[in-house]
Amino acid sequence: MIPDINKINSDKKPLLVTLSLCLLLMVTGNRAVAQQQAFSYTQYMDNLTPFNPAYSLLDKAGSINTLARRQWVGVDGAPVTYLITGNLPIESINASAGVIVFNDQVAIECQTEANVYFAKGIQLDSRSILAVSINAGVRNYTANYSTLDATDPTFRNDVRGTKPNMGFGVMYYTDWYYLGVSVPELTITSLGTASVQDNTNFRNHYYFSGALITNVNEDIKFKPATLFSYAKGVPLTADISGIFYMKGTLGLGLNYRTDKEMSGILTLNINAFHVGYGYQFGTSSTNLGTFNNATHEISLSYRFGRWASDPKLL
Repeated sequence: MIPDINKINSDKKPLLVTLSLCLLLMVTGNRAVAQQQAFSYTQYMDNLTPFNPAYSLLDKAGSINTLARRQWVGVDGAPVTYLITGNLPIESINASAGVIVFNDQVAIECQTEANVYFAKGIQLDSRSILAVSINAGVRNYTANYSTLDATDPTFRNDVRGTKPNMGFGVMYYTDWYYLGVSVPELTITSLGTASVQDNTNFRNHYYFSGALITNVNEDIKFKPATLFSYAKGVPLTADISGIFYMKGTLGLGLNYRTDKEMSGILTLNINAFHVGYGYQFGTSSTNLGTFNNATHEISLSYRFGRWASDPKLL
């Protein structure tokens, strides 16, 4: 049974301090918006595996998850992202294995990445587990600069490359909260260095995450979650989310990013199926003037077991 947050004992106060700092960061914000992390999506609280494969151990039934994200609707060449993950638990050794595939397209540039991962849990006591994961795969990058202006020497040569990728993650979790750190994209060699702009997609990206879930009453649960993203040369970005779940079926929440983006989130769990929708919009008055830079995000998942039967995944 998930405890009421009002009854948390003193040994759990450090977690509340951490969450308080996250909320403070949400209020103060981060004014640096010139660059963004290479890959992000607003529904990370429902599927953190692409950022930290150790999260897959929370799913004791296994699942297949898909997501499509389209930014700046109505603008040609605007970013489009497709993601699919699948995980299979290996209960005999308290482990899981799976695959992560995503495709990210921005104008003439396209990145495709495929990784397999293995995660193992170590039981620390009756209620807490330390999970570790390792992932490996390939990353392909293509930039068709010649399509911009074939007569201009600056854009004469296209850029193509395929490089190996590896990463790791660590997560500590109990039956009602988790804390994690990961580097899912550990770049050893350069890729796409001929890009006209300073490409941040191929630097090492570090992620710090945390969430808890608690009972508001018998029918409603509340899940605040945070995700901090950092890469060298890119400002630290924080995602702060809060979502209410009604009877384990309907979820309503908000997400705020410190690059002045906000999202409304709607989720629906029906037996083994999960459907999610996120609508993201800018909150800055200087957001490209009056341009509507709305982002739509849709997720669809199938779990080999009922979603409501496992509150850690809500």
